[in-house]
Amino acid sequence: MSEDTNKSAGGLLSDALGNVSGLVRSEVDLARAEISENLTKAGVAVGLIAGAAIIALVALNVLAAALVAALTEAGIDAGWSALIVGAILAIVAFVLMGKGINDLKLSSLAPTRTVKNVQRDAAAVKDAYDDK
Repeated sequence: MSEDTNKSAGGLLSDALGNVSGLVRSEVDLARAEISENLTKAGVAVGLIAGAAIIALVALNVLAAALVAALTEAGIDAGWSALIVGAILAIVAFVLMGKGINDLKLSSLAPTRTVKNVQRDAAAVKDAYDDK
């Protein structure tokens, strides 16, 4: 008889617990790595938002003045020129902010690979012990 058929229930339970323990450890390590990677992406997204804000503030004065002057020269009243320029710049800032906020949503930070691995591993363990 082979060694596998002679194992006691205690031995089988010990093997199963050892396998589950190793599996849990590896999944926790994967979750840590994935969360760290996602937090790095979040940091980059925050940097994008900050960069967009700084560029918008620096460029706003120069571009706004130049555009208002150009529209005024084209025959549009100075007040309307300023309103048009302000609206266009506000739309650009809104788009940049939306992109940054979208990159920071919690669903994009979740450890999806780990969740899939845990589900796959649980199904494999269930199948292995259902077959016996």
